Amino acid sequence: MRIFLLSRTLLCFCFSVHGSSLPVLSEAVTYTRHSNVLLRHREEKNVSICWGSRAPQESFTIKDFELGKIYGVGSYSKVVRAKKKDTGKVYALKIMDKKFITKENKTAYVKLERIVLDQLDHPGIVRLFFTFQDALSLYMALESCEGGELFDQITRKGRLSEDETRFYAAEVVDALEYIHKLGLLHRDIKPENLLLSSDGHIKIADFGSVKPMQVSSITVLPNAASDDKACTFVGTAAYVPPEVLNSSPATVGNDLWALGCTLYQMLAGTSPFKDASEWLTFQRIIARDLRFPDYFCDEAKDLIDRLLDVDPSKRPGAGPDGYASIKNHPFFKGIDWDNLKALKPPPLALLRRNSSRNLSHAGDTSERHTGGNGESAASITRLASIDSFDSKWQQFLEPNESILMISMVKKHQTLTSKKVQLILTNKPKLFYVNPLKLEAAVNIVWSDNPNELSVQVVSPTNFKICTPKKILSFEDAKQRALHWKKAIEALQDQ
Repeated sequence: MRIFLLSRTLLCFCFSVHGSSLPVLSEAVTYTRHSNVLLRHREEKNVSICWGSRAPQESFTIKDFELGKIYGVGSYSKVVRAKKKDTGKVYALKIMDKKFITKENKTAYVKLERIVLDQLDHPGIVRLFFTFQDALSLYMALESCEGGELFDQITRKGRLSEDETRFYAAEVVDALEYIHKLGLLHRDIKPENLLLSSDGHIKIADFGSVKPMQVSSITVLPNAASDDKACTFVGTAAYVPPEVLNSSPATVGNDLWALGCTLYQMLAGTSPFKDASEWLTFQRIIARDLRFPDYFCDEAKDLIDRLLDVDPSKRPGAGPDGYASIKNHPFFKGIDWDNLKALKPPPLALLRRNSSRNLSHAGDTSERHTGGNGESAASITRLASIDSFDSKWQQFLEPNESILMISMVKKHQTLTSKKVQLILTNKPKLFYVNPLKLEAAVNIVWSDNPNELSVQVVSPTNFKICTPKKILSFEDAKQRALHWKKAIEALQDQ
């Protein structure tokens, strides 16, 4: 285990944010190795940084980068592919809104994430290279994982084979053991936060919910510790353990529960407690309503069953045997734990986007199964055609313009939501209308360039439409989030 020895006196830099200050760690540091211990030393600001320096505060501007596709969107941030113009190096650039951070009291979370990432050193965890800022935003330049999310691989393949699951799970276990040995809780382990390098190896990402335990090797500034209690609800509904729902303090068992849910999802293609709403999902979690498909092998059933024990102290990895109880489980028979990175990863399933695809296939989710509510592409096309004859929508169309997809959705904003009619036409045009007032349509700026218009599926019902200036959040009760994504991308391909 690598241990970080840090001086308690760390240099802070204050961002000026609308009259207040937002401290973010910005010291330049170097590392040396001695007797397998990683020593971390603070350097003076103007001293040259030698090998191993981590995440310095740079004087870059956003104009120094060529921005590409959007990797993901959060409540106060988005992550985009960014190429440094002078070096050609590619990063995943996390762009955070200063105003939102201060308004929503997220300062401690941002500082903690930055400080923790600066001290983590493991091949299975995304690396933070440097940070910078401007008047509106904070920027973190993270390792770009060109293989995408593990969630995407599950979606594209329908579900993963036992061998694929075993490989990915082993790499997650290895990185999670490192995180826990440092005295940290990740608190948001899920397939969307398990990224893949270009050669297919797992990288744990998104430390926005990280929590240091009482005994931790990570040095955290007092004003950088998140101010929530360890039992505060964070993370994602489908992966939250029952003890958190019952307001019990968080432990390593929380991450182990999420590991069990992720294992299940890799093998089944869906999370174990998924239901029609978050409330119903929570009820299934509390009741431990766990059902295994017939095709699960006995070893997988046993490991998942143990990881999803209602008693967090009994989950493998949480007891006195530590992670040996996971690594020695029969499901991982044949895994060389000392040489994981030398193993050949499973081949990546690529997103099929080409000009031959058309809107008649926009409703397909995969070759293995249909969309979340079982509707086929043909039924969605018929639905759009029927609704398009409604005269109240025709008034928003131009001559020879027809509706390709239409649905009543909820448009979510920070504190409110409202129902709107979301409409996609063959022009192509994408807009929404207040169905009661039938006011002038609000156009969403169209672009055939996926870097300027993209759709991120959050869940079967929820999706985000991302443009350079806005991120719009929608909820389709008929679980057509993926249908909307495919329909828009199909038009972009034409």
